[in-house]
Amino acid sequence: MITESTVREALSKVIDPALGHDIVSYRVLSSIEISGKDVLVKVDIPTPAYPEPQRRELAKRIEEALAPLGAGRVTVVPTVTTAFLPAPSDKATLKGPKNVIAVAAGKGGVGKSTVAVNLALALVRHGAKVGLLDADVFGPSIPTMLGAPEVPASAGKDSRIIPALHHGMKVISVGFFVDKNEAVVWRGPMVHRLLQQFLGDVDWGELDYLICDLPPGTGDVQLSLSQLIPIAGAVMVTTPQEVSIVDVVKGIAMFEKVEIPILGIVENMSYYKCPACGHTDEIFSHGGGKRLAQEIGADFFGEIPIDTRIRFGGDAGVPIILSSPDSENAYRFMTLATAAAMKVAAGVLSKPKRSPRLAVIK
Repeated sequence: MITESTVREALSKVIDPALGHDIVSYRVLSSIEISGKDVLVKVDIPTPAYPEPQRRELAKRIEEALAPLGAGRVTVVPTVTTAFLPAPSDKATLKGPKNVIAVAAGKGGVGKSTVAVNLALALVRHGAKVGLLDADVFGPSIPTMLGAPEVPASAGKDSRIIPALHHGMKVISVGFFVDKNEAVVWRGPMVHRLLQQFLGDVDWGELDYLICDLPPGTGDVQLSLSQLIPIAGAVMVTTPQEVSIVDVVKGIAMFEKVEIPILGIVENMSYYKCPACGHTDEIFSHGGGKRLAQEIGADFFGEIPIDTRIRFGGDAGVPIILSSPDSENAYRFMTLATAAAMKVAAGVLSKPKRSPRLAVIK
């Protein structure tokens, strides 16, 4: 006789193909309904970026696990959700966004903002509700990289800030409020207050992910954010050469001190491939990011080569994920988004003592 306990026992041996852990202890299994020999299994897909091939494989594994029990028709019903942990009381400044992902670099000029923008838009393409916070107060480049908004930032009726809307994504930046030729000359306390306002006074609404484009280095912004809100993890951006790797190591050390996990490392400007002849030139060396990931035991999220379309997209306000969505490098950003989102989900679901709330995507 098929019972809920026998079904649950069988499913406890099913390994989620994307998370790499069983679906019971990682709370992917939502509920079980039995009618005679027919079994309905409901599962929570913990991120909209969960790959489609793995979704099909998960259903197949569930069906195969229940076959020895004599199950007749097995129906697997997935519900796309975003797993997250509720913020502790001392870091409850931010309302609405479920997971905060920081995009950081040890030094400037490595393409950190390019990665942040395309990562955020890739998550939008995956079906997630996404916001982008330009926390690079002294060098805000996000307004340029996203172009004119569909809806500009404004003040709401309750004195809250309404973020701009770019390509279906909510965005806030100090660049919206100062002249582009005007320098922002502020001391640390002023930066801290601005971040408090961007986090607590902006009407972000319900978001699956808030991507924070951090300034380079290990300064006031990084420390303020770590104090104000829980950050699910950081994506570190580097170029291959040693001078960049050294600074990234410092950035990683800072995140470890403030207990922010490193989700993975991206090597930008990894190489240049001539579109005419196919010749590859490693202008800034090659492989430094991957070696660093191996040395510190972090995930390597891949290589982004030098591509004029990426540069032009950033200058023209139409990032490559939008201008050339079927290109190889757009696919790289989509893959990066999947890897980062899955790492966040795994981090949430690996904490049984702090059961996450699961917010259903409408």
